Amino acid sequence: MSLKSSPLDSLPVSLLKAYADVMAPLYMRLANLSFAAGVFPTSYKTGHVIPLLKKTGLNRDDPANYRPTTNLSTVSKVLERLVLSRFQPHILSSGNFNEFQSAYRKGHSTETALLKVVSDIERAAGEGKCTALLALDISAAFDAVDHCILCDRARTVFGIDGLALDWLRSFVTDRAQYVAVGTERSEINVCISGVPQGSILGPLCFAMYVSPIDDVISCHKMRYHQYADDLQLYVAMVPSSFGDLSSVVNCVNAVSRWFLENALLLNPNKTEAVVFGTRQRLQQIDRSHGINLAGSTVQFAEAVKLLGVTLDSTLSFDRHITEISRNCCFHIRALRHIRPLLTLDAAKSIAVCLTGAVLDYCNSLLYGTTQCTIDRLQKLQNSLACAVFQALWSTSAAELRKFLHWLPIKERITYKTALITFKVRRSGLPCYLHDMIDDYKPVRTLRSSHEQLLHQPMAKISFESRAFPIAAPADGTLSPATPELPQPLIHLKPD
Repeated sequence: MSLKSSPLDSLPVSLLKAYADVMAPLYMRLANLSFAAGVFPTSYKTGHVIPLLKKTGLNRDDPANYRPTTNLSTVSKVLERLVLSRFQPHILSSGNFNEFQSAYRKGHSTETALLKVVSDIERAAGEGKCTALLALDISAAFDAVDHCILCDRARTVFGIDGLALDWLRSFVTDRAQYVAVGTERSEINVCISGVPQGSILGPLCFAMYVSPIDDVISCHKMRYHQYADDLQLYVAMVPSSFGDLSSVVNCVNAVSRWFLENALLLNPNKTEAVVFGTRQRLQQIDRSHGINLAGSTVQFAEAVKLLGVTLDSTLSFDRHITEISRNCCFHIRALRHIRPLLTLDAAKSIAVCLTGAVLDYCNSLLYGTTQCTIDRLQKLQNSLACAVFQALWSTSAAELRKFLHWLPIKERITYKTALITFKVRRSGLPCYLHDMIDDYKPVRTLRSSHEQLLHQPMAKISFESRAFPIAAPADGTLSPATPELPQPLIHLKPD
């Protein structure tokens, strides 16, 4: 349980944790009464909504640029988490949950979702095809969920019935909320639709709600991927076929119609389109005409930002690295400014957080990228190490990284790829990545037969060689004599 209290809490969370032996029986009694009656307590249905800007740089005077994050009471989240532990295994094992929904699931992440999409694009390039991708945007997705449709879908599709369905219906209906900005609060309003953003059960309810979209898209033989309310549709085609995108338009129209039937609305003004492929193949395509979707013409862009990663049309990641550099340089300058006031341990903690959040985010996508791209990231890591030790630019960054026990950028990418491969092979999750890799099965008995190797497909072009099915089995083992490897951690004296 987090120590962060909600404005709706009557007791601080720190007090509840300090006296857990006293409070736990009360929580248990409340939960048992709630589940036995199939009723969610009315006093916990009020939400404290804090509007948060969706992206930095957006117009703060436009209400559409804010995401309404709901802050609920701690007791409410305790009850939700207990229900989640029962609902989630049942829903995921039902066979009707969308396989390509990567949000709110164990073993799934934004990185695995992007690995799937990018790998499909790279494998298609190896077949001489380009991939047209549409990033669809749903307007106010979580706030538009129809409660009757949700409960009916929970019963008919996922087999939730009886008291469990009654409790779910009680949880989503008759909720109220108010908006808080600073010390000001709006009037309390009743919510006639939607699931609260910021709740424990809300994301799973939304994923259940949109899960049948798989049937609609599969009928049009297009590939797709979802992460919460983010939906990417993509199809690989030979360059000569890009003059006729009627199949793509028909699929989007069918998806748009399905969303309208389920009280959701696609926003064509925020839909983005891009074509991926090698430079030679892209030159054979006329992308100036755009694509007509839901009555609006969407022009093909040179890049699109998916789940925090900017993907350009040739997957060079130049724009993504530029954004990372801008972000890191800002924080490195800030760290250098306050470094004299920090202890060494505090500076190392800040640097590790920055490395994990920025330099390591989805870095498995950079496997096999150019040395120029690696060098740009390596300079950022070197600058960060110098900032931690208040060292001059002329100081050997390799020695500083050894003291910090940091792997160089290229090895960090190799390690992340190997780690994802290990987890996918061990757990089988996510299924869409597990289906991409196969065990190595030699035609005759060899010494390597018992080494649990992976079969490595052949790559026709270098563009394709970076795909996960080819990168995962690759030998990423580093030589023990590699000078860039960090030595065992050396304990330094604090400042």
